[in-house]
Amino acid sequence: MVDQSAVGRCFTPVTARVEPGRLRYFLNTLGEQNKVYRDVDAARAAGFTGMPVPPTYLFCLEMMDVDDPFEMLTALGIDLARVLHGEQSFVYHAPVLVGDTLTLRPRVTSVTNKKGGAMTLIGIQCEVTNQDGVHVADTGRTIVVRNEVASS
Repeated sequence: MVDQSAVGRCFTPVTARVEPGRLRYFLNTLGEQNKVYRDVDAARAAGFTGMPVPPTYLFCLEMMDVDDPFEMLTALGIDLARVLHGEQSFVYHAPVLVGDTLTLRPRVTSVTNKKGGAMTLIGIQCEVTNQDGVHVADTGRTIVVRNEVASS
């Protein structure tokens, strides 16, 4: 079972380039038709200097560009078969635009046991900076681990 010693643990940073083709595939998959995400003129008319990404795209980039998608689970001794995705959040400090190269730095921020140890909630925060070192966003997610608990 993951314990408080995991809090503060950092994992390998992920570098990801915001490519227009991958973004278009993501938008098509979601059925997202907002022209701000698809047309640079519409984006500029909305006040952006280029085409921005939709809020949830950062999570997608982190998952697609990480070298070892199971690094954290392996490092913390978590069985993938016992993991559920709890929630995710995004806080943007600056726009993320097509052409940006981002660095995502995930770390464990909380470990909470629930239901008498039957579940562990692991909070992961990820700082995102762009190619200029500008802190553009923070993402958060909660991983739910179903623990094996001895019956009494």
